[in-house]
Amino acid sequence: MTICLAVKVFDCLVFAADSATSIVQTDAQGNQVITRVYDHGNKVFNLCRGLPVCAMTSGLGNIGPASISSVAKDLRRLLEGDDPAWAIDPENYSIEEIANKARQYIFDERITAANINVGHASLNFWVGGYGSASDLAEVWSIVIENGVCPAPVQALDGATCGWQCSGQPEALNRLVLGYSQRLPDLLASAGADANASQQALAALANEPTTQLIEPSMPTQDAINLTDFLVETVKGYVRFLPGPDTVGGDTDMAVVTKHEHFKWITRKHYYPPNLNMETDHV
Repeated sequence: MTICLAVKVFDCLVFAADSATSIVQTDAQGNQVITRVYDHGNKVFNLCRGLPVCAMTSGLGNIGPASISSVAKDLRRLLEGDDPAWAIDPENYSIEEIANKARQYIFDERITAANINVGHASLNFWVGGYGSASDLAEVWSIVIENGVCPAPVQALDGATCGWQCSGQPEALNRLVLGYSQRLPDLLASAGADANASQQALAALANEPTTQLIEPSMPTQDAINLTDFLVETVKGYVRFLPGPDTVGGDTDMAVVTKHEHFKWITRKHYYPPNLNMETDHV
């Protein structure tokens, strides 16, 4: 359970996520039950140090005994290493190339080759940034669901500004799109005609959404907007019945063509005045 959010404008790409990590177990009746929520999960990653590339994740928190954060660090080591099968050429790479290697490593190497059964758990892994020959950022999505992982999908191309999210988007759907993601099920349960329901949903999809994102907005305003949207989800979930499955600190990074990857907010598990080493994802 989480909220991962990407906001893309012409000047930058912002990735942000909360820190809540939920422990889910199956009870005697076969129901999935949240037994604990930790507040210090790491979901935003500096995937290729020195390059304008960022990653974030939601869903499955571990692959076997390894956290997704550790898996991302292992992937980063390969992307920065000398093995030509994995290494990224800083002078000649694309975000699609990095997304494909991320999918290959996470799914083919760490899940399939290791014979790890993830069951019905889902994982969203986002890769975004600027390719070596790109003037505009793009965002790619890698999804593992029901043990299947298709090729990465481009969620936002260079010319498209907007937002993408995964995890628990209900608050953002209501705020930005204007309706609940449960609307199709509610229409069906109310006995609405299926064709009429589809027409209504299509009409809603074609309606302009709330225009919070302006493509030409400055980087700082894109950062502020991303923070506002993440805090909105955290506040919404906080006051819902049940455990706070979105919460903790917000980790946020911005990627620009010239300044590359920069942390905006980031938690540490050690006091920086005692340990100045910050070389972790």
